[in-house]
Amino acid sequence: MNAQPDVPQPARRLRVLTWHVHGNYLYALHHVPHDFIVPGLSHSAPGYGALGRRIPWAPNLTQVPASSLAEMEFDCVLYQHKQNLADAQLLLTDRQRALPSIYLEHNPPEPHPTDTRHPFTHARGMLVHVTPFNAVMWDSGDMPLRVVEHGVPVPQARYDGSLQRGIVVANHLARRGRRIGRDIFEQVRLKTPLDLIGMDAESLGGIGEISNMEVAAFISRYRYFFSPIRYASLSLSLIEAMLCGLPIVGFATTELPTVITNGKEGYVDTRVERLIEVARQLNEDPALARTWGEAARETALRRFGMDRFVRDWINVFDTLMEQA
Repeated sequence: MNAQPDVPQPARRLRVLTWHVHGNYLYALHHVPHDFIVPGLSHSAPGYGALGRRIPWAPNLTQVPASSLAEMEFDCVLYQHKQNLADAQLLLTDRQRALPSIYLEHNPPEPHPTDTRHPFTHARGMLVHVTPFNAVMWDSGDMPLRVVEHGVPVPQARYDGSLQRGIVVANHLARRGRRIGRDIFEQVRLKTPLDLIGMDAESLGGIGEISNMEVAAFISRYRYFFSPIRYASLSLSLIEAMLCGLPIVGFATTELPTVITNGKEGYVDTRVERLIEVARQLNEDPALARTWGEAARETALRRFGMDRFVRDWINVFDTLMEQA
């Protein structure tokens, strides 16, 4: 993977141990000019699944047997889930666990949204959040803290909007329930056409799972993207929809109200009946949908572009190693 001319190079190239927790995020992360190693297990436990061929991984990301980690050399460790911390006690040596370490927190705190202490403490560590909202909601204690907002590669698909319907992208919406807005999705779907894709979407009458690299082309046909989420981190699929040029309609919570300005990139509100009104308006006015979608694309390019994302992560790794 060749670095772009305007993207700075790191102080030195690092060997970074991490886990295969979020495939789309890992795809973006490995655009950073370091070498990333992820462990694998034959039974594909969470965090250890095969990389597969659905995503075009570059040579700077390699997968090794989890049992071989203790014999390998790394410069730092990037945890992405509390299970990674527990597994490190079994898979890594004392010396490896003492290496400079980052915990990349993908989500807002649970079970309590304001008084949950983050589990990561490390003498040579740094806690990285993916949104400012998440960072301020977690009790991060005395850990050094950074926010690196998402970076999403620009999809080739561009907005078509010919389907007079909205699209929701959510995995296991039926099981995850109210937190991810199952009831909001079902309420809106009763009043205006709305489709669902993602893992186990069929159980709610949805279409099913679409391969990662095919999602953009699939959703680009829809009039707008709908986010029913009450409490979760900012969705990578929502950003990808913006980059395609879809306008956004969504429940106004967590980071989303700082991304979408009403009447510009879309519309967000906590009144479900108002969201239904706007969804119907977009279905009836394709010119308005396209105008909002073009603004959404410009906002996403500016705020969630890969150049900024790569620069931020280079700075995080450089700072981590300087302080170690």
